Amino acid sequence: MTLPLIAPMLATPGPLPPAAQDTRWAYETKQDGQRAVVYLPGDGTVTLRARSGEEITAAYPELRGLGAALGGTAAVLDGEVLALDEGGRADFQALQSRMGLAHAPAKAARMAAGVPVHLALFDVMHLDGESLLRLPYRRRRDLLEGLALRGPYWSTPAALVGHGEEALRATRAHGLEGLVCKRLDSPYEPGVRSRSWIKIRNMRGTDVIVGGWLPGKGRLTGLPGSLLLGQRGAGGLRYVGAVGTGWSEAERAELAALLRADATDVCPFDPVPRLRGAHWVRPRLVGEVRYSTRTRSGLLRQPSWLRLRPDLTPEESSADLPDDVV
Repeated sequence: MTLPLIAPMLATPGPLPPAAQDTRWAYETKQDGQRAVVYLPGDGTVTLRARSGEEITAAYPELRGLGAALGGTAAVLDGEVLALDEGGRADFQALQSRMGLAHAPAKAARMAAGVPVHLALFDVMHLDGESLLRLPYRRRRDLLEGLALRGPYWSTPAALVGHGEEALRATRAHGLEGLVCKRLDSPYEPGVRSRSWIKIRNMRGTDVIVGGWLPGKGRLTGLPGSLLLGQRGAGGLRYVGAVGTGWSEAERAELAALLRADATDVCPFDPVPRLRGAHWVRPRLVGEVRYSTRTRSGLLRQPSWLRLRPDLTPEESSADLPDDVV
């Protein structure tokens, strides 16, 4: 069967729905992986396409068995490809070693043995020759769950109707990326960033020590485009990433003056990060950032600048690496 190409529906960042509307929404765990639309023509084969439309089937050979699992049923499914850590949580850093291998099937097969992926399915847009785009989310979920797709490398995680506050608290307590809220009566809107799907990312806060900066471009030439951040580890100040968002133009100018006053030719980080064009500073400035998660090596993912902390010296701040960072 020839299946229609369907662009994935996208969620809009926002808060939890009002408590009075809670029972009109379903809540799913926000997964930290690679979005994939899955095409199953009913002949035992499977094709995966990324959000961009690029075919990525060959990057994940362990998912080929999904075609046989569905048998003669033709379907287009929506999901997320994940790499899971020992605790069953999505590990994006591990997944990165699998992404980009669509044109290297031999390497993808070798990597699958050491870093297997898991496909979490959460929607169905086409089934048995019929478009389901106009059906409400609740009905599409019923149809998806009726397919009973649970296997060694794929599953259909549960969606909770109502109890949004409790669901969000649970994701935070378990260190998960966040929550996606989906209106029960919403149709599937291909390629649209819709208010019918709301994503909430769990953000954490931490103190950091500024150890350098990278210059901006264009109108920001000569000004910091991003700050290079560090936290104290066993061997000294460890580089934990760069932040380039979260400040106003006035704050950028203030930071530029402070950075110039502390300029040095000596990199304060150990080991020295490989960053072209970096300007180093004496590690005196303390700041506070928000971030989503950390990589296993301690790098902050999706950091955003909150504020400078002139009230704290580096010794007084809590800018220490977590004990479990490798």
